Amino acid sequence: MADKNEKLLAKLDELDKRFVVVEQQISDPEIASVASKVIPLSKEQSKLRPIVSQYRDYKKTLDGIEQAREMLDDPDLGELAESELEELSQKRDLLLQNIKDTLVMADDAAVDSIIVEIRPGTGGDEAALFVRDLLNMYSRYAEKRGWKLEELAIATTEKGGFKEVVISIKGAGVWAELGYEGGGHRVQRVPETESQGRIHTSAATVAVLPEPEEVEIEIKQSDVLEHVSRAGGPGGQSVNKINSAIKLEHVPTGITVSMRDEKSQHKNRAKAWRILRSRIYEHHINKERAERDSQRKTMIGSGDRSQRIRTYNFPQNRVSDHRINLTLYHLDKIMMGEMDELIKAMQIHDKQQRLENL
Repeated sequence: MADKNEKLLAKLDELDKRFVVVEQQISDPEIASVASKVIPLSKEQSKLRPIVSQYRDYKKTLDGIEQAREMLDDPDLGELAESELEELSQKRDLLLQNIKDTLVMADDAAVDSIIVEIRPGTGGDEAALFVRDLLNMYSRYAEKRGWKLEELAIATTEKGGFKEVVISIKGAGVWAELGYEGGGHRVQRVPETESQGRIHTSAATVAVLPEPEEVEIEIKQSDVLEHVSRAGGPGGQSVNKINSAIKLEHVPTGITVSMRDEKSQHKNRAKAWRILRSRIYEHHINKERAERDSQRKTMIGSGDRSQRIRTYNFPQNRVSDHRINLTLYHLDKIMMGEMDELIKAMQIHDKQQRLENL
């Protein structure tokens, strides 16, 4: 344990020095006047500040402990020093634990904008209706948290479901909380479309992608092929007379994005670029994560669509998260956006895993 703490403290020392450098760079007028330079520095400063602040408090506490130990043999101050030593030792241990917690979750806390993609899996019309219900659940939770939700692409079915949902959610803590939603979601219930009252099992897939700012990820225009076409309406009708549908293809990764929701080619292009940027960003993050530590291939924030993460059983009013073996019996409230207990349990589990790998 002592060896682990030594490595941790050496890491914290590096972060402290880096924080000083970042502060100096932000104060430089030549850097401060260039958005592409100052924005990533400001984000890094915000991410480092809570860690460095606690670490500096930790070092002050260590100094206090040293001074208290020196006074232990003093006949007049020994008793006071002993009491102070006990108090400072408790503070030291608490600070070190808080620093570890902050350190392992700092990257997630720094991301304040995500793109969520929801699509039906097996189950036909019922799966599309489940996509609608998941969208409502996330929308209500976002509203409760005071986050801003924006629809980027919505494709409906004739029976009121959704063939595709792509939304952006912005706000403090959004990735740290909703990053766990990526994966396969299974629903067991009597479908609205079922007259016999039989329970069906359907599924939907959710991908959650951090949305980077343009300055955080550089994509060469020459690496992206753009295809422009007319947006087709129901029955092959033309929605408009101009070429407004946009398809972007990122050649190095093979990632493609199609956007035809808007009548404006300009708006479709802007939305397509936002989604493309997020998917490429997530692609690189996953690649780095796999290379850095194959043991940490958990679903956390990965948007792994093949993994079944949760089952929603409506007849039993039950939701089960299979990653942490958690079952709750108030599915009705969860579908109304009261997801706090689910998310908190995932955060605790994730934090424990990260601390073990620290």
